[in-house]
Amino acid sequence: MRKYSKSDILKMAKEEHVGYVRLQFTDILGTIKAVEISVAQLEDALDNKIMFDGSSIEGFVRIKEADMFLRPDLDTWMILGFEDDTYGRVARLICDVYTSYGKPFPGDPRYILKKQIKALNDFGINALSVGFEPEFFLFKLDEKGAPTLDPVDSASYFDLSPMDGASSVRRDIAMELQKLGFVIQTAHHEVAAGQEEINFRFSHVLEACDNVQTFKQVVKVIARKHGYLATFMPKPIAGINGSGMHTNCSLEDAEGTNLFFDPDDPMKLSLLCRKWITGIMKHARALAAITNPTVNSYKRLIPGYEAPCYVCWSDANRSAMIRIPASRGKGTRTELRNVDATCNPYLALATILAAGLDGIKSTPDGETLPPVYDNIFALTREQRENQGILNLPENLKDALKEMTRDPLIYSVFGEHSYNKYLEAKQKEWDSYRSLITPWEIENYLAK
Repeated sequence: MRKYSKSDILKMAKEEHVGYVRLQFTDILGTIKAVEISVAQLEDALDNKIMFDGSSIEGFVRIKEADMFLRPDLDTWMILGFEDDTYGRVARLICDVYTSYGKPFPGDPRYILKKQIKALNDFGINALSVGFEPEFFLFKLDEKGAPTLDPVDSASYFDLSPMDGASSVRRDIAMELQKLGFVIQTAHHEVAAGQEEINFRFSHVLEACDNVQTFKQVVKVIARKHGYLATFMPKPIAGINGSGMHTNCSLEDAEGTNLFFDPDDPMKLSLLCRKWITGIMKHARALAAITNPTVNSYKRLIPGYEAPCYVCWSDANRSAMIRIPASRGKGTRTELRNVDATCNPYLALATILAAGLDGIKSTPDGETLPPVYDNIFALTREQRENQGILNLPENLKDALKEMTRDPLIYSVFGEHSYNKYLEAKQKEWDSYRSLITPWEIENYLAK
């Protein structure tokens, strides 16, 4: 991450002819929010003087505490070259949310993640590095500009043009990201028609979460410029693969050494790594309410479409919830495969970090969970249960039940955010379960 001072930013704003600055933050559901100011107000913003009404933001309002202040993280300064520059270039700063009393707002997702980073540091581990692999669909728009479910092409995994009808869109997205400082590693067509994946270099967890929010914004804007809708919805079409956001994690010491690697272990994995995995598996069913936060998330987590359904890990089994990619040494990492991009990345990583750290702290040396090499999809429920392999929740309602049973989630969120999140998600489930679907009409109306 670049390091900027207040004077650096003021100088760049002038030299780059910035006209407007977007002060961004994220609400509890993961939606990017922003207050846009003219460049004339930039110095006030850098002095933490910009205020907004928290009562209008999902999960933010508290009694007698509607007025909140945005404190920009200076290192997130970025000029958004893909935005319209008719009235001057647009820049952005990602902000932390503070109360009118000068304290961090407990409901700010970025602050919730920062608290878990501090807990990790206090334990003696320097950093959590994270690499996201977000997948998305590109759909055509109709003549009125409304989205359809007609994919941009009928291509499949790694196909090239002309079958891959989105290579130019993907390339433009990658180029815009590179201009913003992203290091693009791979970009390719995914398994399903119209499905894409662009991977960028890992970074420390807070920056990684900032980056994935920026990534989603760029993808949507560039897709629109090409006349398409980009969606991170996990399962927009039944009967084909859905979109996930595989989340790769590794822990580092102060020298940057990967703490998950052990050259003397048969699998080249450290005991600390195995305890991290055990902790995440212990809390996996409750974590699902955060990592897979929508009704639609659970339409993806079904057998037959390369998405994990069961709580287990392996270094050679892609049906496992946690996979260990083949790379070793600095590249040793755990890949959590159930996460999808509708999650709030700050809250998802805060809970994943807390679960992994709980495993490191509380798992006795001889009690880490073993890997699974069977094809889990081929096992019966009884066979899975005999091996201690649990199912991930099958719907949002079950995930929320697991969340309320696991005190770890409450300890990470705090009372305010926990109650607000649970309330919003229970409302979502109630809205869904009262809906009459076309499937019900087709199967029951005339019978």
